[in-house]
Amino acid sequence: MTAFCVIPARIGSTRLPEKPLLNQTGKFLVEHVYEQAQKARRADGVGVATDDRRVVEAVESFQGRAWLTRSDHASGTDRIAEVARRWIQADILVNVQGDEPELAPDAIDRVIELLDDDPQAVMATLATPIRQRDAWQDPACVKVVFDVAGNALYFSRSPMPFVRDREPDFATPAPTAYQHVGIYAYRRDFLLRLAALPPSRLEQLEKLEQLRALENGFRIKVGVVDDVAFGIDTPDDYQRFVARYREKQAASTRS
Repeated sequence: MTAFCVIPARIGSTRLPEKPLLNQTGKFLVEHVYEQAQKARRADGVGVATDDRRVVEAVESFQGRAWLTRSDHASGTDRIAEVARRWIQADILVNVQGDEPELAPDAIDRVIELLDDDPQAVMATLATPIRQRDAWQDPACVKVVFDVAGNALYFSRSPMPFVRDREPDFATPAPTAYQHVGIYAYRRDFLLRLAALPPSRLEQLEKLEQLRALENGFRIKVGVVDDVAFGIDTPDDYQRFVARYREKQAASTRS
């Protein structure tokens, strides 16, 4: 099957304005994401879907592919569906978050493999063990529970699973709680069908777009990974990324 990575890059972030165009490293933030996606072995191509002409021009400046999409999409899923409907005929579309410049290419390969391995699954994502109590209680840390076959049961901003008689043991080798990692792979036909559905009740309550699929009875496969890099949401997040990038560049120069 052919698989294509699409990076939604919305310009209007409230906490970090014009996020895709930040370039203190000498590269645009979206350029870092693009380069990581290009390293995935299972992906046949990469492109950026944006609502702003400036992002298109930035992507084209580093010889990347970009599409100008509508500005009224409620989610990255809807933006990628527009790309799938108008331009891309791949069997699998991978939603690569536009604010994760340190995303491991193996994560992209993993969600594609989840759909390859289960012909009945129409959507796949990832999770990683939660090792700290603060993360388990943090509404910004989205939790996921899944069955023994790796099918998602629910996603929530609330602490889950709830442990009635105590709190989860965050040090146990067998994790109790998992954090959702926001990368998705969709079969193309399913993506177009999902985007045509209205936002679901639970999706609107939790502000989690993946609940639209679950609430409408679709299966989401969940793969577990140990090491992940999460997104850049605030100016402090970005400054820490810039520092890590410069440190790596300096180390590479010394070697």
